[in-house]
Amino acid sequence: MMQLRQSALAHCFRVPVPADLARAMVAVDADHPNGTEGCDPRGMSVLQQHVAFFDRNGDGIVYPWETFKGMRAIGCGFITSLVLGFFINLVMSYPTQPISVHIKNIHKAKHGSDSETYDTEGRFDPSKFDAIFSKYGRTHLDALTKDEMNLMLKANHNIYDFLGWIAAIGEWHLLYSVAKDKDGLLQRETVRGVFDGSLFERLQDSKKSS
Repeated sequence: MMQLRQSALAHCFRVPVPADLARAMVAVDADHPNGTEGCDPRGMSVLQQHVAFFDRNGDGIVYPWETFKGMRAIGCGFITSLVLGFFINLVMSYPTQPISVHIKNIHKAKHGSDSETYDTEGRFDPSKFDAIFSKYGRTHLDALTKDEMNLMLKANHNIYDFLGWIAAIGEWHLLYSVAKDKDGLLQRETVRGVFDGSLFERLQDSKKSS
């Protein structure tokens, strides 16, 4: 009976049992049981990998000018990159280390009103990731429209968590602007790639080739 129940849960969430265990260093789903192919975790949590793309000199610290360069590398405009370079470091540097963002402490900067795909230690929770699409992907199995994304953001709001609301809305709308497909959809694989930072590398390579 227990095995049947676990099998049903695995089918529902589309990930291998146990689906509720957070993964420390890989962003897994049913199609990627070992995480992103060719992605070296380098001993970092998934959240740390997400941030490491912006550490342009690889010293474990992200300064505002590095955030600016990273934003430019994935296709953001000059003004947008300048504003985000200042704002992101201003908000995230305090809980990790004054002035700059220290990657080793990035889990301390996790905000509320999010999908909870990152847990409080910066690990990846595949069941929470799957819920993004099983709950809100109403027109496509493995993608979100802009309206569905906004519905998810509204549903994730924690009461009086104004900073969390702003951060979540800003993050997802930025992702949508740089990574939506030609049909205006945010694909599942695109979203998974942003969690472990592999999407940033793909966007950077695409921008260079164009």
